[in-house]
Amino acid sequence: MSLPREELLARARAVRAIVLDVDGVLTDASLYYGPRGEYLKAFSARDGFAVKLAQSEGIPVGILSGRLAAAVKARLADLGIPHNLTIQGSRDKKADIATLAARLGLGLHEVAYMGDDVPDLAALASAGLAACPADASEEARELAHLVCRASGGYGAVRELVKLVLEARGRWVEVMGAWTAGTAAGKFFGGSDGK
Repeated sequence: MSLPREELLARARAVRAIVLDVDGVLTDASLYYGPRGEYLKAFSARDGFAVKLAQSEGIPVGILSGRLAAAVKARLADLGIPHNLTIQGSRDKKADIATLAARLGLGLHEVAYMGDDVPDLAALASAGLAACPADASEEARELAHLVCRASGGYGAVRELVKLVLEARGRWVEVMGAWTAGTAAGKFFGGSDGK
C-alpha cells in the first residue's frame, strides 16, 4: 500500500541512507546456476546508475541480503558499496538493519529499506521509509510505504532513489546536470556511469 504523495515525501525527506535487499530488488529474483554450480545474477544498469546518483548526493547505500553470492560481491564492488555497509547471509534482518544504521550513525527512522518478500518484513517494519518492487509478495506490499511501479531488477531501486532526491529538491537539478553534460565527472568506473 503506497502512502499518499505528501506523506511519502515527508518520510523520504528524513532519509539519510538507503539499504537494499538483493534477490527480488536489485535482481528479478531469478537464480541462475553456472556449469560448476555457481550463482549467476542479472543486475539492472539503470538501478546501478540510481545507486551511483544516490551516492553522488551523499546518500550512502547499503546491502542486506539473506544469500551469500560471489556475484553480489562483484556487483557491489562495481557500485562502490563499502564492505562495512554490506551484510550477506543475514538470518535476522531486523537486527542487521539496526547494525547498518548504527554503522552510519543514524536512527532507523532515517533509513529507507527496500525488500520484496517475507524475510524482509521485519526490516521493512523497522525502516523510516519502507519500499518494495511492484512484484513483491503481498505481505511486503502491505507493509511498504512505497510500492514501486517497476518490478525487482527492472527499475524499482531507481524509483526509490528518485523519490528521495525529489523530496530533497534535487532531482530536477541532477537531471539538468546530466542533460547539460556536466554530471558525468561525479562517477568513477563501472558500467553504470553510462
